[in-house]
Amino acid sequence: MIVDLPSTDTSAVNRTMVDLRESAGAVALGRVLTLLIITEDGPEAEAAIQAANDASREHPCRVLVLARGVRRAASRLDAQIRIGGDAGASEVIVLRMYGPLADQGGAIVVPLLLPDAPIVAWWPGEAPAVPAEDPVGSVAGRRITDVSSAKSPSKALGKLRQRYHPGDTDLAWSRITSWRALLTAALDQPPHERITAATVSGAPDSASTDLLAGWLSSRLHCPVSRRSEDVPGGQGGQIAAVRLDRASGPVELRRLDAKSAMLSQPGQPDRRVALSRRTTRECLAEELRRLDPDDIFAEALEAMPTGRSRTSSRKVTA
Repeated sequence: MIVDLPSTDTSAVNRTMVDLRESAGAVALGRVLTLLIITEDGPEAEAAIQAANDASREHPCRVLVLARGVRRAASRLDAQIRIGGDAGASEVIVLRMYGPLADQGGAIVVPLLLPDAPIVAWWPGEAPAVPAEDPVGSVAGRRITDVSSAKSPSKALGKLRQRYHPGDTDLAWSRITSWRALLTAALDQPPHERITAATVSGAPDSASTDLLAGWLSSRLHCPVSRRSEDVPGGQGGQIAAVRLDRASGPVELRRLDAKSAMLSQPGQPDRRVALSRRTTRECLAEELRRLDPDDIFAEALEAMPTGRSRTSSRKVTA
């Protein structure tokens, strides 16, 4: 069900939500959090709503979309309420803001927040310089950005490191979950030798490659080199390979194509493993699983190498 409320205000939106609850059932019960999506109006907003709807099947929530429209128009708020089949396992309230109102999302969103529910803010496109100090981000316990939308993802991730606040995270982190899981599983097998050096190769401007190098540095406490290399598989990912050196021989995980990689270990036959690029829906769902600051992400961010073909050996307590 979709209900349009043109030229409205938040009081009218709340009244309509109550009416819908009484006529269509308890659509607002069982919500575990409020997800704020801050984006520009248009295709980007619809793509973000679809990803949130899919993620809501794992995390039922109220989705508040702050879609900023034309700034030169007269001040106006258009609302749209989506429930049932049009909203996944959530309820979606799209707030299209025009004119001076487009920059007042922090004040507009407060009356529509679920009481006593955690708040997560997500910027699928361009994010503010300091998300924690943004009027909307300041009310959220968790703030999700996506540096892949920036002109230079690596530089954007570097800025996030400089201005990091507990509760910040980025989808570049959840995009490397499969890489981290495969490498951890490989090192769980004997021989359990110390890693003496590591090399991470990937696209020159890949934030995920930078972050994976930082994670290895913070966990293994060894020199980690970050190198530029072409990535096979096109949209399959931005990381080409990881090599972990140890006394008995290296462990290497190298991407073959958009969906698979080859894992090589001393004394074992090479194995082809599944390694598909994760969708935005999968990454968002993972980030919504925790509502407290992610200390491991913070340590990986801090330990990232600061340049191409450079080495990081930052000591971070495990």
